[in-house]
Amino acid sequence: MLFVPLFHCYGQNAILNAGLNAGATILLMRTREPRAIAASIERERATMLFGVPTMFNLLLDVATVSQLRSLRFCFSAAASMPPDIAHRWEAEHALVIHEGYGLTETTPFATYNHDIAHRPGSVGTPIVDVSVAVMDVDDGTFLPPGRTGEVVVRGPNVMLGYWNRPADTAAVIREGWLHTGDIGRIDEDGYVYLVDRLKDMVNVAGLKVWPAEVEAVLHEHRDVVEAAVFGVGDRITGERVVAAVVPRRSTSELAAALLTFCRDRLAAYKVPAEIEIVEDLPKNATGKVLKRLLREEHGHFVDDERTHGGTT
Repeated sequence: MLFVPLFHCYGQNAILNAGLNAGATILLMRTREPRAIAASIERERATMLFGVPTMFNLLLDVATVSQLRSLRFCFSAAASMPPDIAHRWEAEHALVIHEGYGLTETTPFATYNHDIAHRPGSVGTPIVDVSVAVMDVDDGTFLPPGRTGEVVVRGPNVMLGYWNRPADTAAVIREGWLHTGDIGRIDEDGYVYLVDRLKDMVNVAGLKVWPAEVEAVLHEHRDVVEAAVFGVGDRITGERVVAAVVPRRSTSELAAALLTFCRDRLAAYKVPAEIEIVEDLPKNATGKVLKRLLREEHGHFVDDERTHGGTT
């Protein structure tokens, strides 16, 4: 089942080209409406489902177990899978959601979480002939297993460079390693765990807050369909944490309830200073949330009477 855009490396290289190379039947969908996808899976008896975290979350709301009974393999990419969605999917459909990791610059995969040795929460181990390591973001030294830093990749799948952009190429490929801009760690067995994008880190009075951790907590709440966490400027702390939440059912008390929910599960400096209840989140064609737009939109309201910890 293929409904992610074909102009992106995930849809074209990882699914379409790999499927054709394996002699698979490709079911092309022109819509990403979850009810239509569920009906098509049931009608065509699709066996493999490729999507993004948001789509798996939406399918949990609308698809019945019988509609998806033909599936034997599920795979998510393009964004980190919140653990709660993966756990709910496995409990309801008795299938794990596999994840891999890569970039357009790694054409397209660098790691894969194999079904023969699947580890929840990991994007797997490096694929054949590819090396993945973690470097200290300050001094560029390689870090031992368990330490968090920038994920770097080396191998024949890594691009030669950006077309006619030598300065940009030199900035990301250094001594043969592609600097991904992703923060993660590697365990003793070589399994890679992503933490967040380096550029999305929120610095609250010198303390690092990784949005993905806060988003994972928000996704545990039964009334949250989607959540995006980002940082905005603050005169006192430098930055503060803001969350935009798409509710399953909207109530006037939801923002306050979510704040309490977060305070019970997170350190105080990681709890959002503001929670905005929104109808949807801005995304690109591959389903990635555009946090840049959320920051810009939030900036339009910094001088209004919005109460921290409240709703718009």
